[in-house]
Amino acid sequence: MPTLVNYRGDDEYHTGGSLCSKDSARLLSVYGPPCKRQRISDSYILFFEEEKKPSIETLPDEILYEIFRRLPCGQARSASACVSNRWLTVLSNVRASEMVHGSSDDVEMVQENDGFLTRCLDGKKATDRRLQSVAVGTSGRGGLGKLSVRGSNKVTKSGFTAIARGCPSLKVLSLWNVPSVGDESLIEISKECHLLEKLDLSHCHSISNKGISAIAQNCPNLNSLTIESCKNIGNESLQAVARFCPNLQSITIKDCPNIGDQGVATLLSSLSSVLKKVKLQSLNITDFSLAVIGHYGKSITNLVLTGLQIASQKGFWAMGNAKGLQSLTSLTVVSCYGITDLSLEAIGNGCGFLKQMLIKKCCFVSDKGLVSFTEAAKSLECLQLEECNRISQQGILGALKSNLKSLTIVKCMGIKDLAQETPELTQCASLRSLTVKDCIGFGNTILAIFGTLCPQLQNLELSGLCGITDAGLFPLLENCQAGLVKVNMSNCLNLTDKVVVDLARIHGGTLKVLNLEGGRRITDESLVAIADNCLLLNDLDVSKCSITDNGLSRLSEGVQIDLQILSVSGCSKVSNKSVPFLKKLGQTLVGLNIQQCNLISSSSVDSLVENLWSRFSSHKRAPFARFVSVVVSFSPRKQDCFDCGHVVKAMGWGGGLSSESVVFGLVMLCGSLRVMEGAPGFWA
Repeated sequence: MPTLVNYRGDDEYHTGGSLCSKDSARLLSVYGPPCKRQRISDSYILFFEEEKKPSIETLPDEILYEIFRRLPCGQARSASACVSNRWLTVLSNVRASEMVHGSSDDVEMVQENDGFLTRCLDGKKATDRRLQSVAVGTSGRGGLGKLSVRGSNKVTKSGFTAIARGCPSLKVLSLWNVPSVGDESLIEISKECHLLEKLDLSHCHSISNKGISAIAQNCPNLNSLTIESCKNIGNESLQAVARFCPNLQSITIKDCPNIGDQGVATLLSSLSSVLKKVKLQSLNITDFSLAVIGHYGKSITNLVLTGLQIASQKGFWAMGNAKGLQSLTSLTVVSCYGITDLSLEAIGNGCGFLKQMLIKKCCFVSDKGLVSFTEAAKSLECLQLEECNRISQQGILGALKSNLKSLTIVKCMGIKDLAQETPELTQCASLRSLTVKDCIGFGNTILAIFGTLCPQLQNLELSGLCGITDAGLFPLLENCQAGLVKVNMSNCLNLTDKVVVDLARIHGGTLKVLNLEGGRRITDESLVAIADNCLLLNDLDVSKCSITDNGLSRLSEGVQIDLQILSVSGCSKVSNKSVPFLKKLGQTLVGLNIQQCNLISSSSVDSLVENLWSRFSSHKRAPFARFVSVVVSFSPRKQDCFDCGHVVKAMGWGGGLSSESVVFGLVMLCGSLRVMEGAPGFWA
């Protein structure tokens, strides 16, 4: 009652803080000023509250700019950037050269990949705000060194302005499929990033000659330039690069309709002493450009010419006959109608140090041109032929007269298995590697001839050849004196256990890699022979073969001491009974593929993964230990595969991953089994 008598009528409306006293005695009191109903409008309250902004928010951007550039360290700048978008924008506009450096507690710059900080922004993650954040966050550690932006239409000039001002040490810039990025962005980069060394542009339709010219004029250290599918970039850009970039060593131009002879010729003639790698694909260039390449390409070591539909035989002949490509060691020609027997021979005569040659989809090359080329190119070591359908068995065998070390033949439909003997063939003792893929006419006769002519083979790949049998392959196995190290006989449907038994018996002491994928007639007998003879085997693929649990049981008891990769994908007869054998093999395994083994239950897979995980986690490994992967067809956790872009699912991660842990259980839906080196926890 005294409280009511002494009531003062303090009924003003209070905004903001609490009406309760901080005094503990009053907090416990049941009495207090009554809550009065609001008697003023909400709009007035909002106006009143807006008037009470923090004093620093009333400062203009110019004052904030001066404050931010005096922040003592990168951590302080990063913390300030998190306050608001306005502060982030102001901070991102502070040039690294304008910062007042005082005492700093920043950690030393962490180097990544090529020795500098690297960031890659894809899709929706690539925005101006993200670029501004990257610029501010990395400025305290020396700035960004490598930036890649892919598949975004939300990046504009403001984002690249922040990168340019905050990361003047930028050396590598990649822009792929970013239509909103135009010349203004490249101009901003060119103004600040004078150390830029590599520029990669792909499907950037808003970038024109103006942007490329700015980069050329202000970035003299540029040594690598890639331009792909940029319709507004033309000859003027290449002329600017030729004039202002004396250190350019690598140039790649693909599918740019406005680039022609004028730009290519100017570039090659001006940089003849430094340009080493040249790739020209799907361009409207004529014989003139090829002649310039042949005359001025004195320093070119790697040349790729693809889809040059306008260039004729005369141009390729002139390129070789000019004899200026004296440093060329690798040449790739794909889908060029100008490559004929005559021009190919001229290239062989004019490129005295050529070691690697790839000819693909060149329909006018025949046996005569191939033999003449291999006879003229005295230094040739590696020859690869793909989809050259006028080349036959005689041309292939004739090419063995040279000092080849590696021969690859893919989808050459002109090769037929001739029954008659081919006279006057000499041995090719230098050949170490033979690869034949998907040549439907390749059979036992030519295979036996290879066995006679090539006694020093070490790597043998026969893939997708239905015409070869055990009888045809045995002479080759018997005549290989050096001992086979890598053998791939995938999808050769007519091979049986007999050839595997012979292979293991003859070459078991040297064999390290064996691929029998798709061998439907390969059974447990092959695994028994492998287990008994192949001591050094470290990679075995028996996917889609007719093996059973008994075969894996024998393999687990075999003599091999370092089997690291095993694939039994698609083996329908492998069941839960194989899990103990796989656990035993797991003592050395770093990769296991059990996709589409439908008789292995999920609980058995979990048990297998847990067993292998516990074994590896119990060992102390170096911070950069090997990744261990188990490839299966189901799992609960998803990640992105950095290599193929498919979805990757991971299982069996365990708890408490540390720098010494081994990440176990990568499930790759792309179907590829890889042993990857890198820091543990990368996939987390």
